[in-house]
Amino acid sequence: MTSQIEKNFEHANKQYQELGVDPNKAMEILKEISISIHCWQGDDVGGFEKPGAKLSGGGIQVTGNYLGKARTIDELQSDLLKAVSLIPGSHRINLQASYGDFGKKFVERDEITIEHYQNWIDWSKRNNLKLDFNSTLFSHPKANDGFTLSNNSKKIREFWIEHVLRCRKISSEIGKQLNDSCIHNLWIPDGSKDIPVDRAGRRLLLKNSLDEIYSDKFPASHMKDSLEGKLFGLGSEAFVVGSHYFYLSYSIKNNIMLTLDTGHFHPTESVADKVSAILPFISGIVFHISRGIRWDSDHVVILNDQIIQIAEEIIRSKSLDKIHIMLDFFDASINRVGAWVIGARATLKSLLYALLQPWDLLLKYERENKYFQRLAYLEELKTLPFGSIWDYYCLKNDVPVSTKWIESIEDYEKEVLSKRV
Repeated sequence: MTSQIEKNFEHANKQYQELGVDPNKAMEILKEISISIHCWQGDDVGGFEKPGAKLSGGGIQVTGNYLGKARTIDELQSDLLKAVSLIPGSHRINLQASYGDFGKKFVERDEITIEHYQNWIDWSKRNNLKLDFNSTLFSHPKANDGFTLSNNSKKIREFWIEHVLRCRKISSEIGKQLNDSCIHNLWIPDGSKDIPVDRAGRRLLLKNSLDEIYSDKFPASHMKDSLEGKLFGLGSEAFVVGSHYFYLSYSIKNNIMLTLDTGHFHPTESVADKVSAILPFISGIVFHISRGIRWDSDHVVILNDQIIQIAEEIIRSKSLDKIHIMLDFFDASINRVGAWVIGARATLKSLLYALLQPWDLLLKYERENKYFQRLAYLEELKTLPFGSIWDYYCLKNDVPVSTKWIESIEDYEKEVLSKRV
């Protein structure tokens, strides 16, 4: 099997070399790109604040009840390690604040401290992983009316401000202990189902809350902030306070990164096009890679046109130091661990596909107005043996090649997941 993979690679390598593309260099670049794998796929966005929790609200809805849901931190960490073992490269884990180790006690969100996440930090050290972090401003009684940081109640706003302040402090401590900058992402569910009469008032409240939150400064070597906008969600069809334009403006003015969730825009809107439009004016972009069907439905990421176009823009930007890639989907209708692997491998495939394009040649044609040649080469690239390069990359990274990883997931389901009843 190994010999055949190597033979296929040599054949593919020659074809790409003829176009001026070095697959070995492409794989070296890909090896340096880390994907932040979201913990919430493993337990249906449940978290560990309360036993058997299933978080919802704020436009979040998880469908399905496939066997094997992680019920404890140990089970979730085990599932994550299984997934990571089947994904080539070195990657990260993305946590929500609701996933702390609360010792079977209820800890209110404005009372969380670093001690509630030391378990995750120590686990990450043992397994050579890094961590990212998210405030959790949904599925809570103080978010039931649809507003958190833009709530008309000063008391409720102060509660959520304190939560985010603590999350930023926790993120900084995580980055310090792991010697790697932890990205803190902030998304709020605030919005209304029907047409409001005071959009400006809500957005001013949000701005003031954010100003207070970001008044605390932390070393960039420990943590970096990012803001995530949204088009609409369940219960916020008419108005989203933290819209794309609101957060884009705030991020530029305050030197904060912007998070682009691929499911948070109109289905026909190109998220890829935003990369080059935003990068010159902003400190960085965080991608939440998802697959929205009709709306922000958070389907498992697959290798489709949308993700390939995003990968192409990421690679062509030559700004990998300013772009961070994370996964964000939750599907409880299929094997949850398998979903992680499908999404991560699809994302990596899209990046490799982009790295294997003859950029210099395509750029030359474009600048000479030879658009026929440009289009023709882009079409021919689609049938080059890209899969042979991917298989070789997996082989060299000691993860299962081709469909072999599916058998590993099936075994894990039989031996581990099926026993969680």
